[in-house]
Amino acid sequence: MARFRKLSLCFDLDGTLIDTAPDLVRVLNAVIAEEGLPETEFDEARKAVGYGSRALINGALARENHSVSDARIDELQKLFLKLYAEDICQLSTPFPGVVDTLKALKQDGAELSVCTNKPGYLARPLIEKLGLSNLFVRVVGGDDLARNKPFADHIWKAAGHRGRSRKIVMVGDSRPDVLSAKNAKVPCLVMRYGYSTIPVIKLGGDRILSRFRDVPAAVKDVTA
Repeated sequence: MARFRKLSLCFDLDGTLIDTAPDLVRVLNAVIAEEGLPETEFDEARKAVGYGSRALINGALARENHSVSDARIDELQKLFLKLYAEDICQLSTPFPGVVDTLKALKQDGAELSVCTNKPGYLARPLIEKLGLSNLFVRVVGGDDLARNKPFADHIWKAAGHRGRSRKIVMVGDSRPDVLSAKNAKVPCLVMRYGYSTIPVIKLGGDRILSRFRDVPAAVKDVTA
């Protein structure tokens, strides 16, 4: 029985579906080595993953009390994006339970999409290399529309509609996910294991989940 046949599920990518921090910090370390700096503290860098490459670089430099010009930050960011695009999936893996759960949701009739602030030109190759492309009807990155998360536009673009023909649920791990869901007036499930710098209990999501396998039951609950 296709119990989710009238449901659109929009998933954040980094910190929700895929643990990308190992690759992002690997590239970060290669970039700051250009400044003669040692490898950065992984757990601290992981917290900044959701804020983009520039924040990652600035954070790593700050931890070493190392100052550079804005122009140099631009150069380091350009290098970061180049290196990351060249080898985007050396260490990144789906979080436990993600692949099997996505397959089950799709089999149960749900329409799955990715709604990520990661640039689409990086998100799509990553998903393809992990063999997950066939699970999603759309992958909408932060550079694919004029207003991304926390605006509602991003969820609507990923879902392909505004919730009139099918219900929408957002699944993420951080504040932009929750805010975009609130703006779109749809429920948001928040994964506890993600990259949020804010305690997830304070984000205001409709449900907080520790395991991705719990997504189907939570979706059923918030759409009942």
